[in-house]
Amino acid sequence: MDKIDSMKAFIRVVEAGSFTRASEQLGLPKSTVTRLVQGLENSMATKLLNRTSRRLNLTEQGSIFYQGALKLLEQLNILESDTRTEAAGPKGKVRVEMPHALGCYHVIPRLLEFTEKFPGVQIEAGISNQTSDLIEDNYDCVIRIGNLYQESLIARTLGTLKMVTCASPDYLNRRGTPEHPGQLLQEHILVQISSPRSGRAFEHKVSRTGDEVQLWGKWVISVNDSVAAFSAAKAGLGIVTTYRFLAEECLEKGDLIELFPDWQHDEVPVHIAWPENRHLPAKTRVFIDWIRTTWDF
Repeated sequence: MDKIDSMKAFIRVVEAGSFTRASEQLGLPKSTVTRLVQGLENSMATKLLNRTSRRLNLTEQGSIFYQGALKLLEQLNILESDTRTEAAGPKGKVRVEMPHALGCYHVIPRLLEFTEKFPGVQIEAGISNQTSDLIEDNYDCVIRIGNLYQESLIARTLGTLKMVTCASPDYLNRRGTPEHPGQLLQEHILVQISSPRSGRAFEHKVSRTGDEVQLWGKWVISVNDSVAAFSAAKAGLGIVTTYRFLAEECLEKGDLIELFPDWQHDEVPVHIAWPENRHLPAKTRVFIDWIRTTWDF
């Protein structure tokens, strides 16, 4: 008995609601469908269906097996599709979630290279600072800044992001230029960045030759997006600690001035992650491989 054929017959019986309708949909004799399902039950020594003259009901074990069989056959279909299309190149849509700043300033500007290399793959980018549930929201993979808290994910580190503390010339002309990070608390205004998930302010610290200082200070604006914080700092609203890749061009032009260049910031890890118990289609695999090889922060 072919176990895959038996699983397909069992799923069709459950979804059709009867052996008769299932046999019609499968184009098989009713006796064959019945034998396939009975053989499945015998092989596992458990009853999957309660049969009456009027209806079929899944047993508790049958319900568990049904859900597992659906997932298994889905993965099998993906695997077969990948195998058939591998020679012609991967095809299909890849749903990727990524943070706003990283997506807009780093990933999306480089996607032309990927689309030219893999013209059959479409990227559906979900730009969000919220931490979505990858499986529930049906993403193929996600890019995350910081530590990962969701279990059941396979994650690979892409690299780390350098941080910088800076302010606009206008702000420094009005408030003065701090020489030591300890001056921020009493004398300066910060642009605060808070977590979209918890609402808590992100904490930053700098260190130099054994000396470590938290970057605390008063604030007049708090945002939950790094790009918004960067814009606030450019507008002279305060001192910001942000990703260096966001501020680099403005630092070079003099639109922002780096503070405390002799102090070291903690770098922030970046990961790409995908579901642990899901077959990785070729379309997703090539995107993951591409972004891992092109990461150069």
